[in-house]
Amino acid sequence: MAELLVDFITSLDGYASGEGWPGFWGLEGPEYLGWLQEQPEVTYLMGANTYRLMSGFAAGQVPEGTDEFTADEEASVDELTAARKVVFSSTLPEPLTWPSSTLVRGDAVEAVRALKDTEDGILSTIGSLSLARALLRAGLVDRFRVGMFPVITGATGSERIYDGYPDVVLEMTDHRTFDTGIQIVEYRPRVLEGPPLAAADG
Repeated sequence: MAELLVDFITSLDGYASGEGWPGFWGLEGPEYLGWLQEQPEVTYLMGANTYRLMSGFAAGQVPEGTDEFTADEEASVDELTAARKVVFSSTLPEPLTWPSSTLVRGDAVEAVRALKDTEDGILSTIGSLSLARALLRAGLVDRFRVGMFPVITGATGSERIYDGYPDVVLEMTDHRTFDTGIQIVEYRPRVLEGPPLAAADG
């Protein structure tokens, strides 16, 4: 059975991005980038919006407010292009043009459930906030990993990650702090079926 990882990078106040900020909020250092290189290969899961954004980067588009990719950002895009990707969308046209991408229509939760049952290795979300939320609600997530960057983007932040989430208990299974202050924290999630006090008493 495959393992499902929900993987986010966030500002300290829980935003996925911030207007005018560079990638990784400009805080990626050699230690953090080296750690990324050490991670095992995964199959990436994403929705249409993330596909459009990331495939645009692969085609040469750069994030708004920047003139060009750094060498590290180019390498990251190249690695993502080479990786296997499963894209869930009812609106994207076929065939998908980004290499190693498979389009799946229909219910994403049931499709991921089937992937978990029939495949090995690691399935990992990338971006795709609504997809990650739906998979968590369905109880399919085995690992929940957050890279917290030491910035607060109260004025410029966009894409609040945890809006619309159910109540979740998180059991910490791993953590690490990098030399630029980035913290990686990994949890085993458990979605609460009722109010927290009732769950604790029961």
